[in-house]
Amino acid sequence: MHRDGLPDPAAADDRGVLRFLTCGSVDDGKSTLIGRLLYDTKALLSDTLATLEQHARRRGLSAPDLSLLTDGLVAEREQGITIDVAYRYFATVRRKFIIADSPGHVQYTRNMVTAASTADAAVLLVDARNGIVDQTRRHATIAGLLGVRHLIVAVNKMDLVEYSSAVFDSIASDFRLWLEQHPSLHVSTDYIPLSALEGANVVERDARLAWYVGPTLIELLEQAPAHEADARAPLRLPVQWVCRPSQSDFRGYAGRIESGSLALGDAIVVLPSGRTSRVAAIRIGERDLEHAVAAESVLVTLADEVDISRGDLIARAGASAPEPRATFDATVCWLGPRALEPRRDYLLRQGTRETRARIRHIEAHLDIETLAWRTGADPVEPNGIARLALSTQHPIVADRYEALRATGSFILIDATTYDTVAAGMIS
Repeated sequence: MHRDGLPDPAAADDRGVLRFLTCGSVDDGKSTLIGRLLYDTKALLSDTLATLEQHARRRGLSAPDLSLLTDGLVAEREQGITIDVAYRYFATVRRKFIIADSPGHVQYTRNMVTAASTADAAVLLVDARNGIVDQTRRHATIAGLLGVRHLIVAVNKMDLVEYSSAVFDSIASDFRLWLEQHPSLHVSTDYIPLSALEGANVVERDARLAWYVGPTLIELLEQAPAHEADARAPLRLPVQWVCRPSQSDFRGYAGRIESGSLALGDAIVVLPSGRTSRVAAIRIGERDLEHAVAAESVLVTLADEVDISRGDLIARAGASAPEPRATFDATVCWLGPRALEPRRDYLLRQGTRETRARIRHIEAHLDIETLAWRTGADPVEPNGIARLALSTQHPIVADRYEALRATGSFILIDATTYDTVAAGMIS
């Protein structure tokens, strides 16, 4: 059985929602694979199927081109490539899925960052004819840096290598060896041979892959672990909006609980001011609650009049509350069309807070080929990854990205053009 670290498939009929992305090099078959998943799980509407069949007839194709289900831009359909991140939704009897189809071209690597930032797992496609290439390693690295801890290495186009087990074993062995050399990625892996075009081992098994005794791709996805909202984690409630109706003494604070839980009477601290109070009421819509947990959007009132505004963070009073800071280090994926300019002014948006930021200096660049960090004053080019030392005009309240994604991440915005130029992870 060609699998590493497969979770126990025991159990519950409903495993919740899994967000995953497909990634890999150009023409590895990512869009076709998603189309096959949608087609074979019967997640397509009849008019969509009719459109695909009409397109196939016009082009003289013997079967529908399933890649068209995700390639929505005109340029994508004309060139047969993926440029933007396409999101699709489907479900099986055991689970609901949100898929992000990310581009394979190097110049669109920054789009892949967007998809990976919210993903629970990644399906890393490899063309069976080409094996592991630079972009395979690049996408695996970015997924690992962004906290995707589960990789499914899908060796695609097995139909073009006569469904050879030797080819599959060689590719799986190469990737295992590369991962062993780079333990800092902290990922668990599954390996599966398939043909998205023929539908082999995607949803249905295929006699031509009888030598593979592991789960199909859909079974692996149904069993994959997801980032679950953890009520036991420290409370983090970024304030999205201050509710102050006119001609009323009412003052409430609205936001989404990113982690932890909140209950009536809890002692809280408001950051960065450090003022404390207790929870007087919790409301969702018209309902009053005694308790709320992560992933719920709530309106909270406090026992004391406390100066709170959008961008502040409500945390539980005590040692678990993070310290506000105006200087910190971060790893960033540079998304801008031009190289990073350290002297330029940027806006930093973290959670619901926005403040001006400066890049104090570039500490190191990540060499994607070796995964080694190298120092030097070289500019950070588009799609580059670097460690930066930053300072902000006002303190931010942040956790380490590895501990809490929501409060450990940020984006940088060019203060002149308002383009998003970087996605960052706080160290």
